[in-house]
Amino acid sequence: MPLLLPDDYAYTLPKLRRVQQVFDHTSLDDVEGTLLKEWSRPEIREKIKPGARVAVAVGSRGIKNLQLIVKTTIDQLKELGAEPFIVSAMGSHGNGTEEGQKEVLTGYGITEEYMGVPVNTTVDVVELGVTPSGKTVYFDRAASEADAIIPINRIKLHTDFVGDLQSGICKMLVIGLGNQVGCSSIHEEDPEFFAQIIEDAATIIMEKTPVVCGVATIENAYDETFHVEILPRENLIAREKELVKIAKTKMPVLIPPKIDVLLVGAIGKEISGAGFDPNILGRSSCLKEYMLPIPDINQMVLLGVTPASHGNAIGLGLFDVTVKEVFDQMDFEATYANSIACRCIADCKIPLVAKDEDEAERVAIKCVRGVELEDLRIVKIANTLELGYIEVSDKVLEDIKDDERIVIQ
Repeated sequence: MPLLLPDDYAYTLPKLRRVQQVFDHTSLDDVEGTLLKEWSRPEIREKIKPGARVAVAVGSRGIKNLQLIVKTTIDQLKELGAEPFIVSAMGSHGNGTEEGQKEVLTGYGITEEYMGVPVNTTVDVVELGVTPSGKTVYFDRAASEADAIIPINRIKLHTDFVGDLQSGICKMLVIGLGNQVGCSSIHEEDPEFFAQIIEDAATIIMEKTPVVCGVATIENAYDETFHVEILPRENLIAREKELVKIAKTKMPVLIPPKIDVLLVGAIGKEISGAGFDPNILGRSSCLKEYMLPIPDINQMVLLGVTPASHGNAIGLGLFDVTVKEVFDQMDFEATYANSIACRCIADCKIPLVAKDEDEAERVAIKCVRGVELEDLRIVKIANTLELGYIEVSDKVLEDIKDDERIVIQ
């Protein structure tokens, strides 16, 4: 049975025009060379002892040049006489299982064959202590048994909480290396206090384990590497707080101030931990405030899940309309495991399901009140990570054509 009346299928949908959103394009010309300079710092090199077993923690998705950064780090550790190995650090991702996490790392190009070192994805943990708020801090057993630990992660705004610390090295120590049990324990905390518990737990971890430094990256609005820096343990937390402020200035935004219907090509874990970035679209089951300017969006339509998300469709529940194809791409177990671990069940609820993009857009338009067809503000984006080019209806074009950040194609 059709979802709409015959007339709702008969009219011609508003045409969309491609426009460019222009952001700061500054990026590193030589990522490897920059990282090698960081590794040449005496205060970093002296932390690595010959023969030391060094756990290099990897696991966050969508990091630009991740394979290069990990391989360069591994090679430098070998040059210093250490015996590096890789440990998975992704909390509940990959279904929270050894096999699932190995599959995710393989998708990033992090394999024993390419890296030339063992890749350990076991999910056993040890208890390290209790935070002042009463949450048990768990930590990956394999990493805890190493002589040194070096997490590699990107610094960016988080999708579920705001604060001095957001997504980065400290969160990887606490959530990523906590595996599923640690992820679940920390996520019992109210998102309002999450930044503090990350700092409290990271402090305990650095007191109880041999974390020697962290390799941090920042990306620009075009998903390119803007900055690479090694943070020594002595000032890791303080420096990461400074890098969070820098990362905020490099984030893209969706420039149109008002949108009646937003069409999103895909969500995915490599795009954002929440599938899409709530700081850009202004929808979240956790955030009460947003760090970036956001449009006023009426209806949101989801059209797909990225292959790199391995079926994890977390974020689906925050859309109004989706299409049947999404459910062919969705791994319910992976999505539910992530949603439960994060205490964000609303993120995996099922929106209205249309047969295809055409019907989904018409359903969304039907739900916009008091706007004539020719005045509809419709925007289509690939995802919240790729915002350099967007498609807009004529009414949106009128709103943004004089903005210096817009180039009309």
